Amino acid sequence: MTVRAIDARRAAVLGSPIAHSLSPVLHRAAYRELGLADWSYDRFEVDEESLTDFLDGLGPEWAGLSLTMPLKRAVIPLLDGVTETAASVEAVNTVVFAGDGRRTGDNTDIPGMVAALRERGIEQVDSAAILGAGATASSALAALARICTGEVVAYVRSAERAAEMRQWGERLGVEVRTADWADAAEALRAPLVIATTPAGTTDALAGAVPERPATLFDVLYDPWPTDLAARWSAYGGAVVGGLDLLVHQAVLQVEQMTGRAAAPLDVMRKAGEHALAAR
Repeated sequence: MTVRAIDARRAAVLGSPIAHSLSPVLHRAAYRELGLADWSYDRFEVDEESLTDFLDGLGPEWAGLSLTMPLKRAVIPLLDGVTETAASVEAVNTVVFAGDGRRTGDNTDIPGMVAALRERGIEQVDSAAILGAGATASSALAALARICTGEVVAYVRSAERAAEMRQWGERLGVEVRTADWADAAEALRAPLVIATTPAGTTDALAGAVPERPATLFDVLYDPWPTDLAARWSAYGGAVVGGLDLLVHQAVLQVEQMTGRAAAPLDVMRKAGEHALAAR
């Protein structure tokens, strides 16, 4: 059967809270550049309790979904399958609907992190440090499994979080050592530092940035720059930001949902930058 090119298709980002999401800006910019005039992308406030009903109410016009917290793990039992990448961290941020209605979950955060680093010339590191131990930290570990040849030190606040990070390391094949958050300033001397903590958490570390810092990947994008990223940049270090991650993972989502081979990275980034500047 031939699929008509004029068929209107829908996609959206789900989560709670969701009003702050930049995903609609990025995806809509991609649709315009790709000439997909009949495609739309929205945002919906959906929590774990309402997720099942929302998914069951979707019609055949739906192409895919982006998911943010708290849905990345809650969605897994509701899917027909998940990719190996998503299964590796038990987290799905992308759902693609097949023509027969099958729902497949993927995780574009992990390859998005790798792509954002490679864009800045970071192909491989011999060690790294992670600040934090939440869901984003596990994705960071999965990304490091692809580019880090040595030890990863995770700076955490509790013994429970430390144990979780070591378990993730074993599962992902990464050599993980944990250290107390009180010593987090030591992380800043690593060849690659990935900050995965909420806004404001790393502000106190800005004064500890070394004179010749290497590379910082701070997953926040609003507010931006963080105090840590600003000091890092002022000292001449390379900084990869949360918008870089957001754009690269969104590029992969657009390609999966639309079937197009190359989403417009630069156009999507400029749209994101403009939206953030307007806030």
